[in-house]
Amino acid sequence: MKIRRILATAVAAAVTTPVVFLSAAPAFADTKPSPASTQKPTAGDDTLSTHKELKAAVVKAQAKLDALEAEREQVLYDLKNNVLDPALEAKLKAAEEAAKVAEETKEAADRKLIAAQETLDKLPETAGAEEKELAEKGLADAKKAVEEAVTAQTAADLSLKEVKTACSDARIALARRAQILNEEIELAEKELADAKKALEDFETIGQECADDKTVKVSLDGPEKITAGTSALFSLRVSNTSQRTLDEVEAYAFAAAMPDSIEDEDFFEEYITVEWSSADVLEWTPLTDDGNAIEVGELLKGGHYDVKLRLTVAPKTPAGPGVVFAMGAYENNDGSCGIGAEPGTAEFDILAAKGDKPKPTPTPSSTTTPAPVPTTGGTGTTQQGGSSNTPVADGNLAATGSNDALPMIGLGAAGAVALGAGAVFVARRRKAGSQA
Repeated sequence: MKIRRILATAVAAAVTTPVVFLSAAPAFADTKPSPASTQKPTAGDDTLSTHKELKAAVVKAQAKLDALEAEREQVLYDLKNNVLDPALEAKLKAAEEAAKVAEETKEAADRKLIAAQETLDKLPETAGAEEKELAEKGLADAKKAVEEAVTAQTAADLSLKEVKTACSDARIALARRAQILNEEIELAEKELADAKKALEDFETIGQECADDKTVKVSLDGPEKITAGTSALFSLRVSNTSQRTLDEVEAYAFAAAMPDSIEDEDFFEEYITVEWSSADVLEWTPLTDDGNAIEVGELLKGGHYDVKLRLTVAPKTPAGPGVVFAMGAYENNDGSCGIGAEPGTAEFDILAAKGDKPKPTPTPSSTTTPAPVPTTGGTGTTQQGGSSNTPVADGNLAATGSNDALPMIGLGAAGAVALGAGAVFVARRRKAGSQA
């Protein structure tokens, strides 16, 4: 979600339900998007993952993936080499041996039957009754042996067939298991990637980026702006710490405040914000993508002055308006912080004059008042860069606007903290991935 939409949605809540929003404002301001594993615990929250737990989750996910891959490798080997379960292989071997014995027994019985028949057929006509009776008995015994051999062979063949069917089923099961393992491995790889990402987020952009008052922001500007014109606001970003901050950034967002709202796009339609400074002379838009005011290095006790140009669209309804700003920093040693509170300035939007009001032409580099250069003692080195951060301890412009504005401003403070914090975190993540 783009920063302007994040802020707009939250500001809408502040407008439509200011009491509810205000009651939740401190918590809201403290819930800037960050990985679930890095968010600060709330009362009753026992699901927060610690660094140790996240590392254990990676180890567990890796072990699961390794086990699945090893199992798949074994299954594929067994399929290729027709390897079966040892017990089933033993059963197959025994059944094959039994069938072979039964076949040999049947063949032997057949040979004996043939021999007995030949013995009886070759008896001379002069053979006595006893000799003839003995030959007949031999033939009968041979026939009985053949019948028994046939029965045994049939049973052995049936048993062998059943075992072979079981072996075939086992091979089919192995093939199915191989397919299931492919799917399980794909899921396990995703689980491992998610676990690594959660750990990486924790280690790179996690709890060390706490809300603090190291970077403070103050805002000042006109009490009224006529629709269709532009107005200049002053923004000062200050380093209140006892050290130089290696990279400082700020964000600003302005909105016309409706009495009620059904479409969050309302906040995207009316006011655009641009910035410039003593060393960034061109007006640079603060777009929906959440690009930052590029402060750069800020010395201990130093400050950085910025001009904000708010352009109010001619169609903007008359009513209250608010501009917010927040700051953040990141040092080369990895320490970082996001402003604990936003700076806000309120103003009244006056209806455009005439039936067809024309917006004030965009000031050129020769007609627009140049930002006032920061004078000695500020301790700033201004440079290019981009980041996202909320502003701390902002000054509220006394504009005489309606009574709802203080509530709107306070509620929207949580909104700008949420949006700016989200972009700051996202940029740190991206920078970390490219390191």
